[in-house]
Amino acid sequence: MKKIFLLLIVLGSIQLLQAQSYLTPEKLWQVQRVSGLGISKNNQSIVYSVSTPDLLSNKSSKKKFAIPLSGGNAVELVNNEELLINNRISPDGKFEISSGEVKINNVNGVDFYPELAQSNAQIYTSLNYRHWDTWEDGKYSHVFVTPIVNGKRGQPKDIMLGQAFDCPQKPFGGDEDFIWSPDSKKVLYVAKKSYGTAYAISTNTDLYEYDVENGTTKNLTESNKGYDLAPQYNTIGELAYLQMKRDGFEADKQDIVVLLKNGQKINLTDSRDEIHVEGFQWSEDGKQLFFWAPINGTLQLFSVNNPGINKIKPIIKQITNGDFDINGIVGVLKTGVIVSRTDFNHASELYSVEITSGSMTQLTHVNDGFYNSIGKVKSERKWVTTTDNKKMLVWVVYPPDFDSTKKYPTLLYCQGGPQSPLTQFYSFRWNFQLIASQGYIIVAPNRRGMPGHGTKWNEQISKDHGGQVMNDYLSAIDAVSKSVYVDKNRLGCIGASYGGYSAFYLAGIHNNRFKTFIAHDGIFDTKSMYGTTEELFFVNWDYGGPYWDKNNTAAQKTYNQFNPSNLVSKWNTPIFIIQGGKDYRVPIEQGLQAFQAAQLKGIKSKLLYLPDENHWVIGAQNAIVWQREFYKWLDETLK
Repeated sequence: MKKIFLLLIVLGSIQLLQAQSYLTPEKLWQVQRVSGLGISKNNQSIVYSVSTPDLLSNKSSKKKFAIPLSGGNAVELVNNEELLINNRISPDGKFEISSGEVKINNVNGVDFYPELAQSNAQIYTSLNYRHWDTWEDGKYSHVFVTPIVNGKRGQPKDIMLGQAFDCPQKPFGGDEDFIWSPDSKKVLYVAKKSYGTAYAISTNTDLYEYDVENGTTKNLTESNKGYDLAPQYNTIGELAYLQMKRDGFEADKQDIVVLLKNGQKINLTDSRDEIHVEGFQWSEDGKQLFFWAPINGTLQLFSVNNPGINKIKPIIKQITNGDFDINGIVGVLKTGVIVSRTDFNHASELYSVEITSGSMTQLTHVNDGFYNSIGKVKSERKWVTTTDNKKMLVWVVYPPDFDSTKKYPTLLYCQGGPQSPLTQFYSFRWNFQLIASQGYIIVAPNRRGMPGHGTKWNEQISKDHGGQVMNDYLSAIDAVSKSVYVDKNRLGCIGASYGGYSAFYLAGIHNNRFKTFIAHDGIFDTKSMYGTTEELFFVNWDYGGPYWDKNNTAAQKTYNQFNPSNLVSKWNTPIFIIQGGKDYRVPIEQGLQAFQAAQLKGIKSKLLYLPDENHWVIGAQNAIVWQREFYKWLDETLK
């Protein structure tokens, strides 16, 4: 009987393995994308949306669902059921806030010469003439306040008075950039009140308080010269927001600051050097705040007490711990926090977190069936000693059917940013499960320039883009390559943005370690990058300044020693270059110059040009082309 039972177990395991398949680009686009929207008004359920990509239409469909806080069956919301509080309506119900485009400046030829209606000329007298993926058209996003009387809306009022600045912030700001005060008397909004060239060289956003009754506006954060973002009130009117201190440094340490009702400002997280807050939410009673932040290669949930209520200094506590990412807070209850969670094998699903113990319960199971049929990858942490004798975390990701007696082609993954955390993320482009499922080991170092390991580690990359960080990359791949299952004759290097720069740079210094490179929207020539990128604050800070400043040692090092285009004479390895046509952060000449150089040197090379894509790949069909070409190139050059 025991033998029969064991046989059934073995047969069942074999059937399960046979039923599982590996993730492919096409299967990846079957994954449904879960986004938490909030906790219902009656505190009984969680509302979330599910977006489903459709390759044929090149679009996505979206549905809304509600699920009990305790878990259970989800119910689709139809007929525009509104379970969430409408935070666009003032708490007293007398006003509504909204945003809309307002034409402020003349830009187009027809603006100046109405009789030339067929002209498509554009005329500029300052920088910021284009941003991210859009050319400046003279229109600005403004906030409007509309009175509501007996259920009818009156005349909207532009509270930004026709001035040339944006709220929400372009290109990524939303409703979170303008909010009501709990007493309905004030509208708080985020804005960078500068224009043109001044806008392009600064990160100084501020929080502005507009008085609905008398129409006056007050700057609440004038003394801080860096970013002030993401304002949130608690129920008694205390304000919390995110702050960076230095103007021009987009990757400065980001802290939570509380503005108490007596006017006192308290930084809640500056005492922890390694804490860089990604986002936060108040507790129901306003006594503490919950936030997520990178820590040692993951994103975790933390809490910090509010000293305005309990009169003790801020104490930060880490609530969750594990090889996963908490990448958002959906809502906060008395005993738990509803969060979004990912890892290398799973897209976002919603979980409840018990505040005291940190234990987690999965609430949504949108993609369970899909993932149960897909082979999982294994990831592990390795600690590598760098050339300057520091310990560096390196994620190593193995194929689903990993066999340590075999040898595998191995890819060094270079993270973008440059100052962005490399954690247990789930991407629909740079997807580690997908890459490893094609038979590759991935080496992903938490190199210099990543938050979660202290500010010194994060900031060391600035003005040193081709310095110690390149040694970090090589230390990581060299250390992992000592493993018997790594085929040293089949090593590749891949990355986008700063990761693309890294690929271009390493192509000139790798001493024949790698057999192939892939660079997406990477910086090839630092001088022309300075001359065409739209956010000048980044290159001013990280490059050290303009290329014409011959007395600036840091800048001249960037444009000479750390310039990948100056290393082309040493290129000798196949390289695949991908470039978005609407990428104004790393503009088109970067990819075209690199491809032209490789072709003229007679190096095996390929260019994938995506004319309608920006710094990312948004379109589903373009994403499939991207992935098919990505793996085709690796098949040609590594397998």
